[in-house]
Amino acid sequence: MAEKLNAVKGMNDILPPESARWEWLEATVREVMARFAYRNVRTPILEHTALFVRGIGEVTDIVEKEMYSFHDRSDKYGDNDHLTLRPENTAGLVRAVAEHNMLYDGGKRLWYIGPMFRREKPQRGRFRQFHQIGAEALGFAGPDVDAELILLAHALWKAIGLTDVRLELNSLGQPAERAQHRAQLIAHFERHADRLDEDAKRRLHSNPLRILDTKNPAMKEIVESAPRLMDFLGAESLAHFNGLKAILDANGIAYTINPRLVRGLDYYNLSVFEFVTDRLGSQGTVCAGGRYDDLIAQIGGKPAPAVGWAIGVERILELVKEQGTVIPAPVPDVYAVVPDAAAMPIALRALQQLREAGVRAQMHAATADGLGSFKSQFKKADASGANYALIFGTDELSRGEVMVKALRDGTGTQTARPLADVTAWAATLQSSALNN
Repeated sequence: MAEKLNAVKGMNDILPPESARWEWLEATVREVMARFAYRNVRTPILEHTALFVRGIGEVTDIVEKEMYSFHDRSDKYGDNDHLTLRPENTAGLVRAVAEHNMLYDGGKRLWYIGPMFRREKPQRGRFRQFHQIGAEALGFAGPDVDAELILLAHALWKAIGLTDVRLELNSLGQPAERAQHRAQLIAHFERHADRLDEDAKRRLHSNPLRILDTKNPAMKEIVESAPRLMDFLGAESLAHFNGLKAILDANGIAYTINPRLVRGLDYYNLSVFEFVTDRLGSQGTVCAGGRYDDLIAQIGGKPAPAVGWAIGVERILELVKEQGTVIPAPVPDVYAVVPDAAAMPIALRALQQLREAGVRAQMHAATADGLGSFKSQFKKADASGANYALIFGTDELSRGEVMVKALRDGTGTQTARPLADVTAWAATLQSSALNN
């Protein structure tokens, strides 16, 4: 026997019935995105490594430690290059917008869904292949669109029944303001150099803002006493931030100002935000984003403002499960019981007509041991969750009929239906609230 092969560590199969939860979330997301007039975009899983080095930042953890990168072995075609499985999708989406000149006729509201890849320690809510849903608005400079994206996320929480999440806000200002803050930040940490961990020492002069995002409890005190970027913001940056807060206040959206919220990617400016929860341990961020006005130019496109967020699908589904939300599993409306294999052509023809009429129909299929007994087929019909069993028995077929037996109303009522006009009674099989 050949050696059994398993999935790559941290890259998981999504199987029924769990896949039904994913389908439910994806359908809800599509409906909410449509309400806000965001349109779907799909970008490649593989991109040039340079896109992420330039877009995310060379000294970020993602680029330094976590990306799955390799040299393409396609010398035959003359395009050997360094490629990376996307670790996030904002850079790829922005690349697509710039490459296809999508902003030539004005701003665009876009959203995406798909797998991302980071080589990090698998843990609850965090895997090496994980999935994100993102919303991005490009070509709009005002705080109204920042607020719109937060309202979009809030609408999604409402649609999927999430209540235990809270919003945290900050502003990173503009590059000149960050440069002033950076100088003061370096000076502050240099005065406490003996208390910095190795990661902080490495980042001190390359990316000191990221030190504020440390999870090391031993550095909490010096981080808390560090200069605050908010104190370096000019009038325009403060006006943008105050405009965002005013819209959220008008819509009754609660938030907390978190001056240590810096985000893990280098391309952000002005507004940054996270929706967080205490129910998932250390992996408490379920949605994160902000404004990235310089990214399009950074990767070679015509300068344009932009803002967006991304949601970790696995974390959202974990939170839905933690809150006890019941997601109905998809079940068939009918299950076909076929005692005799000779009846299969007639049964399958009837099921096809039912399916074309919108009925969810499951057929009992033969195994290596045959169709099985009438009793065993009924057990499978009941286990399927179907509301009705369709019995294609010899007596029924001789009369040109099929027997419809109720399985869920407690009565076991049986009704003969004509096979000559299946579509006439198909709708009676779809009315159960169990399948809504």
